[in-house]
Amino acid sequence: MAKIHPNTSINSSGICSSISEKETFTVWMKSLVFNGNGCTVFNCRGEVVFRVDNYQKRCSSKVFLMDSGGKTLFSIYRKRLRIFSCWEGFKYPKEKPWFQVRRNHTIFSKEICCRVVLKCEQNSTSYKYRIVGLEGKSALKIIDCSGQILAEAIQKQSSDGIPLGEDVLTLMVEPHAADQDLIMALVTVYGLINNRL
Repeated sequence: MAKIHPNTSINSSGICSSISEKETFTVWMKSLVFNGNGCTVFNCRGEVVFRVDNYQKRCSSKVFLMDSGGKTLFSIYRKRLRIFSCWEGFKYPKEKPWFQVRRNHTIFSKEICCRVVLKCEQNSTSYKYRIVGLEGKSALKIIDCSGQILAEAIQKQSSDGIPLGEDVLTLMVEPHAADQDLIMALVTVYGLINNRL
């Protein structure tokens, strides 16, 4: 039976990668909770490091990003505006939004492009990150305001090069990406926008 987590080599200290290398995760768009909706994220050793559950219906307006022990890291809510909506992430247990994601709507394009504003910074109104992907596809890129890629998710392939399915992704996080919890929260929002969670 094929494994869905990365099979990268682990050095003798048990660490998957050094600080100067990309960190690789496997994102499986399935919840570990029976009858739940969400996703599970594995590190290079196959250990669960993040999980997302909404305990409700698919494409819910409220989800929780948790660590492997079930501690809530971010609660993510859909905020409905008159015509469009946005997503706000609250770093647990804060009461003010940590970030806000708005989708740029284009009429004749299948590209999904979202702007991310960090609300945790004082008087922040300009975007800090962009999330770019395609309608109906799970693959995405998270790019900072200078154009550098912070994280990229692509469809996972087996060691023989066979795609494992649209619901299994390889997430590569660059070493200069500041906060892995935030990166996972943005991947979660993209999955919600794209109707994958």
